[in-house]
Amino acid sequence: MRAALRGKAPTLTVERELWAAGDGVVVGVDEVGRGAWAGPLVIGAAVAPKDRRPYGIRDSKMLTEAEREGSFDRIAEWCDAWAIGVVTHDECDALGMSAALRLAAQRAIASLDLVPDRVLLDGSVDFVGGGITRTIVKGDAVCVSIAAASILAKVSRDRMMRAEAENFPGFEFHANKGYPCPKHRMALEANGPTSIHRRSWSFMDGLPWSGLIRTPSFGEAPTLF
Repeated sequence: MRAALRGKAPTLTVERELWAAGDGVVVGVDEVGRGAWAGPLVIGAAVAPKDRRPYGIRDSKMLTEAEREGSFDRIAEWCDAWAIGVVTHDECDALGMSAALRLAAQRAIASLDLVPDRVLLDGSVDFVGGGITRTIVKGDAVCVSIAAASILAKVSRDRMMRAEAENFPGFEFHANKGYPCPKHRMALEANGPTSIHRRSWSFMDGLPWSGLIRTPSFGEAPTLF
């Protein structure tokens, strides 16, 4: 393991506290793709087992793409259950980000085929609801089930975007995964948006394409560049 990752492993401390309090099914939830200009929003949901210790699970942001890919199958097998919920770019435009997050979370949790007693959610905003959510700031760095959900969601979305890269040469979706970066902006200015761009997002403002009018969605996304 790389030296930078030593001593930074998330733990099952929160899950164990909840199990001891009677919450039998504890689900970790995390999202990827919220800040992207193109592609889907993906939410991962993961249920950690009570009788098997995790190995090598880290905050997905600390891992390289190769490390995430290499750990995917092992983490998926380790979980008692896991699933992803996908909301398309068109749905993000139609719903706005707040509603899109709720829908993706609903899809992920429903796909588990388990009824959660408690949901552990990365961040400070509860987009799951139902009165069973505990939000944890930087939860993917301290909570194993959230970290597992983060890796499963991130790898799943990265694979989707690498597949899309073949359809849109010049946008380098295999590298940027649809997120903001200078080369992505240059491709937009040169070619206009693709069919998988979120056209209600504010990055569309000022693109030099005649007749291209942005229609804001219900939940305006922030400018990200």
